[in-house]
Amino acid sequence: MKKICPVCNQEFEGRSDKKFCCDQCRNTYNNHKYADFSNQTRNINRILKNNRKILSDLFEKGIYKIHKEKLLKAGYNFDYLTSIYETKSKKTYHYCYDFGIAAIEEGWFLIVEKLEDLD
Repeated sequence: MKKICPVCNQEFEGRSDKKFCCDQCRNTYNNHKYADFSNQTRNINRILKNNRKILSDLFEKGIYKIHKEKLLKAGYNFDYLTSIYETKSKKTYHYCYDFGIAAIEEGWFLIVEKLEDLD
């Protein structure tokens, strides 16, 4: 039974469940189908990596306390984080991978590094 490839419109033969004439057409179809999802994911990952880099650079420079305005000026986006940790004393840490911030005073944040056991 001959079929028509939905990407290049060429006739092809093959198994009864085969939809595309070749791998290139199958890849092209799926790339177009998931393009919006991929772009959104890529943009979110870029923001998360940027947030982590900002916190990491400040931490490595020995800056552990910083004002919100300086974080915003550096390009930190408070809307994106990877996890939230709340201590028993109700202090909340917002993490971006292994670096996080916690509000300590009005407009001031403490930068911390999450240390995981590597065992």
